[in-house]
Amino acid sequence: MTAGLGEDDDGALARRAARGDERAFSTLMRRHKSPLHAFARRHVGDPEAAHEVVQESFVAAWKALDRYDPARPFGAWMRAIVLNKCRDRGRRLLVRRLILGERSIDAPGAPDPADPTPGPEAASLRAEQLSRLEAAIARLPDQLKEPLILTYLEGYSQQDAAAFLGVSVKTIETRAYRARKRLADWLVDS
Repeated sequence: MTAGLGEDDDGALARRAARGDERAFSTLMRRHKSPLHAFARRHVGDPEAAHEVVQESFVAAWKALDRYDPARPFGAWMRAIVLNKCRDRGRRLLVRRLILGERSIDAPGAPDPADPTPGPEAASLRAEQLSRLEAAIARLPDQLKEPLILTYLEGYSQQDAAAFLGVSVKTIETRAYRARKRLADWLVDS
C-alpha cells in the first residue's frame, strides 16, 4: 500500500483519506499546497496570511472529505474552500478595520509600518513592485478580485471561471476588465 501511495490519483487518495487514511491526505496536501498557497497569496496579498488560509482550508477539507465528489478535480474543490476562507478572512479584517480604524490588523495597538523603500538592487525593486501589485489585488472587492485571479493569474478560461463562480462568461469578462483597469489606475497613482 505504501509503494503506490504517491502514484494514486487525487480521487483515490481522497477516498482513502475519507476512510481515515492520514497518509493519503498528507499526500494530497503535499501535491496541492504550493498552488493553493499561490492562489491564496494572490487573494489576500500577504504570504503569511496565505499560509494560514491554506492551513485552515486543509483542516476544513479533512473535516468535509465525506462531501467530496471524487469525480470532481480535488484541486478545484480545494480552491473553492480556499476562496471561502479568503472571503471569511476579508470579512473579519473589514470588521476589525471598522472597529480599529487604520491601525495595523496584525498588531492592533501599533500604527501601520511605513512602506519599504526600494533598495539599490534591481531584485529589490522587482520584489517591491510585486508586493505593491499583490497588495493592490488584495484591495480589490471580491467580485473583481476573484475573476482576475482565476483568469489572469491561475490560468482558468473565462468559461471555467464563470462556472466556478456561478456567473456568466460576460460577467467574468467585464469584472476582469474592471479589475485590471482599477489596478492600473492605483499603480500609476502610487
